Parts: sequence; structure tokens; C-alpha cells
Amino acid sequence: MNTALNVVRRNGLGLVAWLTGIVFFLPIAWMALTSFHSEADAATNPPSFTAALTLDSYREFFGVGGGASPWPALINSAMASVVSTLFVLLLAFPAAYALSIRRVRKWTDVLFFFLSTKMLPAVAGLLPIYLFAKNAGMLDNIWLLVILYTSMNLPIAVWMMQSFLAEVPVEVIEAARVDGARLPTILARVVAPISLPGVAATALICFIFSWNELLFARVLTGVVAETAPVFLTGFITSQGLFLAKVCAASLVVSLPVLAAGFTAQDKLVQGLSLGAVK
Repeated sequence: MNTALNVVRRNGLGLVAWLTGIVFFLPIAWMALTSFHSEADAATNPPSFTAALTLDSYREFFGVGGGASPWPALINSAMASVVSTLFVLLLAFPAAYALSIRRVRKWTDVLFFFLSTKMLPAVAGLLPIYLFAKNAGMLDNIWLLVILYTSMNLPIAVWMMQSFLAEVPVEVIEAARVDGARLPTILARVVAPISLPGVAATALICFIFSWNELLFARVLTGVVAETAPVFLTGFITSQGLFLAKVCAASLVVSLPVLAAGFTAQDKLVQGLSLGAVK
């Protein structure tokens, strides 16, 4: 009897998981299908599932017909996201080590201070940052976004890595010290390999946050440092919303994040299972 109940429970949970996955996947599938329709077919209500498929929206997005090319914006987003994520990891890793393994005094207060920096609404700091960038001559500069994304993602990265590094056995670190290993060697060859799933999860989340950021990029950039989300807003014009084109652009812009998540999915699952996201 208990065995039958366990089988039913497992099957029920599996069915719920599949249904949940389908619900979350449907908008993406609908966006992908709409991107292959013409604007006239995409605007029909109710939508047509049997409409003819075309690549016109993708051709227009990539500027085949003479429109603006998305490559500069995609390259800017990739540079800002990747470089800022690397900076975040370089800064957050030793900070998390000091807050989890070699704990400094009042380390809980330090963690709370990091968390408190995320309580300020982003729009509240927009004007001071804009004035600073203007006076420093850094408007429409990709390195300004790199600095901003690094500072914005650093608190959450420290919090996540502190949870990951707290799972590292202290005995392994003490054994490395007995063998004469110095702190840089311990961090690079002992702590980093053990906490690699957590580092991968942190890096992926920071990359996603940086890639999707719109507010600061919209205000602080113009033409030279325009990012992919800002480029997407250009499809909403006074002439209306070109649905098929927006869906095609959104799908292309989402591909790097989806590819990064798919590549790091095993490390991400291991990292999240360590208790970083609670």
C-alpha cells in the first residue's frame, strides 16, 4: 500500500513539474512562433497558428534591408556583462572568504551592510550617477556601465559566495596551510575548485542581471555605448509596435543568456543546491 502511494506521489510530482515547465515555456514558444510570422499575421486577433512562416523580421532586425545593425549593441552588452562579471568574481571571492572562512570581526554587520545597498531603488541613484558621469566626461562610455554593473552585482555576489564558501571544509584549508601554502595559493587551488559550482551560479546570475539591465543603460548611453536592451526599445515607435520584429529581436537578444544557462546548468544546479538561494 505504501509502495503504491509513493509511486502515485512521485508520478503526481512529476506531472506537476512537467506542467509547470510547459507553462513557463509557452510564452517563449509563442514569441518564437510569432517572430516567424509577417507583421499582418502577427497582429491578427485571435492569432493564427497556420500563418505562413517568413524570415523577414530577422532580416530587418539584422539590418539586411538597410536598417540599423544590432551588432554594436550586442557587442556592448557582451562586453559590459562579461567584464563586469569577471570584476565581480575577483572582488567577491576574497570578500566571501573573509566573511565565511577567515571571518572578520562583526562579519554579520558587514553582510547586512552589503544587503542594505540593494534596498535603495535604482531610480533614486540615477540623477547623482548621471551628474557624476557628465562631469567626468563618461556619458555614452561602455566602461561606465562596467563600473556600474560591477558595483550593482557585487553585494548579491558576496552574499551568494559567502554561503558557498561556508560549505568548504576547514580541515582542507588547514592542511594546505600546514603544507606551506600561502593565501593566494589556497584561494586559487583549494577553495576555488571546491566552490566551483557556487562560483558558476554566481557568475551566471551576475551575467543575467548585467545583460538585462535597461534603466542606467537607457539614460547614460547614447549611440557609442548603446546596449541590446536599449536597442530593443527602438522598435517601439510613434508608428506603433511591430510585434513580429520585436519578437525576433527579443529572441535573438535572449539567446546569449539561454546559451550561458544551458552551458552552466550542471554547475548551476549544484551551486543552488548548496543553499545560496534561499
